[in-house]
Amino acid sequence: MRTPWVVGVSGASGTPYAASVLRGLLDAGESVDLVVSRAARLTILDETGSPLRDGHWKDDLARWLDRDLTEADLVFWPAGDLAAGPSSGSYPARGMVVVPASTAACAGIALGLSKDLLQRAAEVNLKERRPTVLVPRETPVTRSHLQHLLELDAAGAVVLPASPGFYGAGAAATAAQLVDFVAGKILDAIGVAHDLSPRWTGGISGGSPAAGPPSGPATEN
Repeated sequence: MRTPWVVGVSGASGTPYAASVLRGLLDAGESVDLVVSRAARLTILDETGSPLRDGHWKDDLARWLDRDLTEADLVFWPAGDLAAGPSSGSYPARGMVVVPASTAACAGIALGLSKDLLQRAAEVNLKERRPTVLVPRETPVTRSHLQHLLELDAAGAVVLPASPGFYGAGAAATAAQLVDFVAGKILDAIGVAHDLSPRWTGGISGGSPAAGPPSGPATEN
């Protein structure tokens, strides 16, 4: 039985994080169901210059990911389709990632509003006790946002802020490296193997970008 990861892209800035996660899942041979909110389409257009249209989603997505998707196990669901597969708990899914997760999406999921398919699918994954990761990017945060994130944590979600590390590479880290660092953390959280960033092996790199570890107790306080 096909059991995909559901990836939801909301309207917050940070769509490169979503692209890196999608590439990582597809590179790992995973099945993916994609839901892109209406606001996210505007953000993708602003951040990439490319549209994401229902009728041409595969071509548009291939351009966004810079990837041939001919052989990809990928299903696209319009955000307004509340009768779509991921809207039901009986639909088989391994879990869901919302990346980036806007404050509105976090609030809607925390409150169970099911405003669109993205929110409904996330609520379904939470109630079915499947791995659910939300990647908020907003800063600074308000009290209400923090309360919603606490509610999501209490419901079983992993709240994984888009906070890239600068280990090893420091200020010389490229934007792509920082994006992949966060995407790697997301894939780690759902147990999908990847090679998006190097692993901590112990020791200090001495500032060498090539040898710098992505995380580790010796470099965090």
